[in-house]
Amino acid sequence: MARAIWTGVITFGLVSVPVGLFTATEDHTVHFHQLQRGTSDRIRNRRVNERTGEEVDGGDIVKGFEVGEGEYVVVEPEELDEIAPGRSRTLEITDFVDLDRIAPVYFGRTYYVAPRGKEYLKVYDLLRAALAETDKAGVATFVMRGRQYLTALRAEDRVLVLQTLHWADEVRDPVRELPELPSGRAGRGKELDMALRLVDALSGPWEPDRYRDTYQDKVRELVRAKAEGEQVAVAQEAPRATNVVDLMDVLQSSLDRAKDTGGRRPPAKARSSTGKQSSAQRRKVTAPSREAPPKRSELRELSKAELYERATEQDIAGRSRMSRDQLIDALTGAGDRRKKTTAA
Repeated sequence: MARAIWTGVITFGLVSVPVGLFTATEDHTVHFHQLQRGTSDRIRNRRVNERTGEEVDGGDIVKGFEVGEGEYVVVEPEELDEIAPGRSRTLEITDFVDLDRIAPVYFGRTYYVAPRGKEYLKVYDLLRAALAETDKAGVATFVMRGRQYLTALRAEDRVLVLQTLHWADEVRDPVRELPELPSGRAGRGKELDMALRLVDALSGPWEPDRYRDTYQDKVRELVRAKAEGEQVAVAQEAPRATNVVDLMDVLQSSLDRAKDTGGRRPPAKARSSTGKQSSAQRRKVTAPSREAPPKRSELRELSKAELYERATEQDIAGRSRMSRDQLIDALTGAGDRRKKTTAA
């Protein structure tokens, strides 16, 4: 069971409900230790006195704000707690706004909000239902871990969700910050018409389970392969920028490809609970068909790592130095050679 990272009271009008805040997401990033090159010695970070070089205990560290060269105003942790609104335990809704009026750039982290006891379920669900019926978000501020947050409280099925928001002065103006932006909207020409058709062909429902952090998968595979002394396929090169002269041809090719694949890429391969494919699944992905050579359209649906595995199965020379397109060419060539050999 998850533990609340913050507890307090949500208030709207004169109504209040005690709640707890729970992290809604988790990090699956592969974490590495720092080592000194050539050794297995861990590198540690220590807090040391800049003048004496001696390590300082955490209880002897205070916050200091520099007001002049070498001059600081010292602030104790309890002093910050004393000035926090509501002693850091109140989340007061001051406004209700249309949820779709909050620009995505303002959203930060996501938390689940739960009532702190069965006796508060009715008031909690009353607020959730009101937000759901009106499709509005409650704008509120609260203090957590020495920092004040602007937040939007919104309703999902059975649960209230709290989104931290960036303050207005934290959001940059793209017109001022970015070096190049279009001066006007695209014309209603053939390019836009074809781009709209491509968007329509690739459109579908939001299915979050279809997507995986493939980079973290490759990091884990790199670690596993290095531990077992195996070779790992390098990543494919980034695509070249589309030349404006070739734009119509590229759009048409993209549209044709979307039609060939039914508009959507197939969902990610099923994996075991450990995140690794089973041996049977690997054989299904990597084993070349003995009845017919692979089609180029089928190979294009595979990742470079999967193409490399097929090339390894067929013992294609120079595969470790090939790009994704070269691997596809080599595999289709190997399939053609295998077909000719069978015919002979």
